[in-house]
Amino acid sequence: MAEPIIMPRQGQSVESCILTEWKVNVGDQVAEGDVLAVIETDKASFDLESTAAGTVLALFWEADDDVPVLANVAVVGNDGEDVEEFRPDNGSATSAPEPVAAEVPSSAPQVTEAPASASSESAAAPFSGSTIATGGVSAGVSPRARKLAFRHGLDSETLEGTGPNGRVIERDVEAVISGRPRLSASAISKARDGLEAPIRGKGLAGMALASDMREAGAIEGAKVEPVKGIRKLVAERMIQSLQTSAQLTLNTHFELTAAQAYRKERVEAGKSKISINDLIAYAQIQALGAHPELNAHFLGNRFAVFEKVHLGIAVDSPRGLMVPVVKEASELSLEALSAEIKKLAIACREGTIQPDDLSGGSCTLTNLGMLGVSTFTPVLNVPEVAILGVGGIELKPKRLESGEIEYAEFLPLSLTIDHQAVDGAPAARFLQTLVSQLEENPGQPLSITNE
Repeated sequence: MAEPIIMPRQGQSVESCILTEWKVNVGDQVAEGDVLAVIETDKASFDLESTAAGTVLALFWEADDDVPVLANVAVVGNDGEDVEEFRPDNGSATSAPEPVAAEVPSSAPQVTEAPASASSESAAAPFSGSTIATGGVSAGVSPRARKLAFRHGLDSETLEGTGPNGRVIERDVEAVISGRPRLSASAISKARDGLEAPIRGKGLAGMALASDMREAGAIEGAKVEPVKGIRKLVAERMIQSLQTSAQLTLNTHFELTAAQAYRKERVEAGKSKISINDLIAYAQIQALGAHPELNAHFLGNRFAVFEKVHLGIAVDSPRGLMVPVVKEASELSLEALSAEIKKLAIACREGTIQPDDLSGGSCTLTNLGMLGVSTFTPVLNVPEVAILGVGGIELKPKRLESGEIEYAEFLPLSLTIDHQAVDGAPAARFLQTLVSQLEENPGQPLSITNE
């Protein structure tokens, strides 16, 4: 019995998924649990597995289609079974649709398209004023020019004409053809689909082959790819962030001596290893508790301050930037926070992160120090009003109480705020609290109160 395969719901906040790649074709045999396709939300990638065994009878969507959750994407069953009852109303089809004859008003003449080998006179259509009587095709192209353009895969309607009243004539088409290489038959077919030829093709005497054809507007020597998935989401959110918020960045640094000593003591005591990033995240959570105006969302005419800290952690994954959220991070111990950060980062890099784990943050931490970056300007994850950036270790001089100068390791911190919601002074006080915590009581609950 034929069974539909549906697009699963990937979290409560996800309404659709992009079907990026089919792993099967119609007619393939599959078992329950076999991967049928790769799907992705705007945040993570997943495998779509078959929930039935049998023959793939239909695939209802094309690669790169945006498919609503719970919609039928395929049908698996026995050969010959009817699949029409499962077909979604999405306008897609797995096979070519039946040709439908266009309705032509009785007053309009019937026109049969002439073959390419026909004479220019027989290919011409009768004129009626400024338009051809075949119904809507511009009369600004001569029949000879139209025929020549078609042979070479050109759209004659897009050419600039030099004939009477700007009409495109044969010499206009020839001028375009002379400025590009000869095209093979398969390249001409691709040209009719909108692809362009390079200045010189890879074929004999510079002929452009099908493999040479590229997207219109492509740059010579560059590979053109569509922007989609996570990259598209990041691009949209970054420009939205900069357009809708007044971003101001404050920079400071803290001395690593106490933090490094604390980590060493933990190891000697047989406790779990804690990274510098874990200590910064823990201190950030403590400081947000003392300065709740930075643990908030700015919503234009509303200001939402969170009771608990839901800390976003920026993660560099193979699919791009992801920001998983440690929910209720302010309720966790340092050890629990460290474990949760590691778990979410691994899930991002392995592509198993759940969409619900990538939303709901109240403030964010991003660290580029391990990549050798000294300082940078983090971009807000709006509607959050603050994001803390961490740079790389620097060796800096410091003055001792005795007046002597010695060198110590420091880490730069960059705090970007939305100046619509937070002023510079409260943000500076937050940094003071954070630095004091890291230099005096790393890994400990906050002992400094916000006056």
